[in-house]
Amino acid sequence: MSAVMRVDKLLSRFGYCSRFVARVWCNNDRITLNGEPVKNFAQKVAIHDVRIDGEPIEFPDGILVALHKPVGYVCSHNDGEGARIYDLLPKHWLARDPKITSVGRLDKDTSGLLIVTDQTALVHRFTSPKHHVKKRYRVTLDRSPTDELAAQFASGIQLNNEPKPCLPASLTIDSALVVRVELQEGKYHQVRRMFAACGYHVVALHREAVGDWQLEDLAEGQWRALPLSSI
Repeated sequence: MSAVMRVDKLLSRFGYCSRFVARVWCNNDRITLNGEPVKNFAQKVAIHDVRIDGEPIEFPDGILVALHKPVGYVCSHNDGEGARIYDLLPKHWLARDPKITSVGRLDKDTSGLLIVTDQTALVHRFTSPKHHVKKRYRVTLDRSPTDELAAQFASGIQLNNEPKPCLPASLTIDSALVVRVELQEGKYHQVRRMFAACGYHVVALHREAVGDWQLEDLAEGQWRALPLSSI
């Protein structure tokens, strides 16, 4: 991304307003550069020096945030599918170019960590099956797991309609009904399907980590910024 661009393009690129509205904002002295009002919407400015109503451009180098997805939200941009994860984030982020998106998805009935970004290269890298990004889940089952279940996961579960078994996954038992699973791939509804193949039903599914990123104590429905250097 260029560090210098036209004011109207900058405001549109970062989702603040349209190019037409940017002209109005300039006329109303809402845009300043080094403390001075920018009257010419076509003026080229340094992104990091611009202020909108006294505030700097939000995430000028790109968005990378951790989001605690609640159950009931979908990872879709389509507002016809119900509550979206993007409804939990600042509305103008969706008007940025490139648009924000989640790195992988969690289904509507799954909660936990999602990484949201406008860094398209990151999305491709972390969702590519070649990279085997680890993901850790807390799983609540309908009945107590047997001691053999961990060995089944470690040997690779064979899913219906899949030509090859899943890659080895680790499973540890936390309590009578709760286990933790770590995968290194991301097939469609994989965790639920793996347990179903072993005769279990997943009552609740919660993702705790993606790669080196942890959910930690992030509250449900909230987000926090991650350093781009962590990519």
